[in-house]
Amino acid sequence: MMSQLVVDAEGQILGRMASIIAKQLLMGERVVVVNAEKTVVSGRKRSLLREYEEYVLSKKTWKMPEKGPKKHRRPDIIVKRTVRGMLPYKQGRGLAAYKNLKVYVGVPQEYANLPKVKYPQADVSRLAGRYVFLGELLKEVGWSLERNH
Repeated sequence: MMSQLVVDAEGQILGRMASIIAKQLLMGERVVVVNAEKTVVSGRKRSLLREYEEYVLSKKTWKMPEKGPKKHRRPDIIVKRTVRGMLPYKQGRGLAAYKNLKVYVGVPQEYANLPKVKYPQADVSRLAGRYVFLGELLKEVGWSLERNH
């Protein structure tokens, strides 16, 4: 049986946390991430918001400007895609590792009483003060908790 690790993403830097999780997935562990909306993205809120609005609202096609690729506004999907970017997911072992990842907004009932892990190397205290919570950033571009599921 594979070991299962529950990671509390509250106050964790998104990229650093994702790289650690990717390594653990490649070693064969099952990883569950809770509180995805409380993950931290480093940078100024205004510049992050402008950059993300460009990403979400941009229309990528020339012939059909009103149509475009699907853009994610849910924190759980963004955390999952960030981890996927650090895995060789187009190869067999990377895809198998990616399937062992679950990400949730908030803490589901079945994981509420389990011990949760936080990574000291991904802690928000390492940042000098310019950071934004992922949920806060995504609320500005149209995500709401009620429409999450």
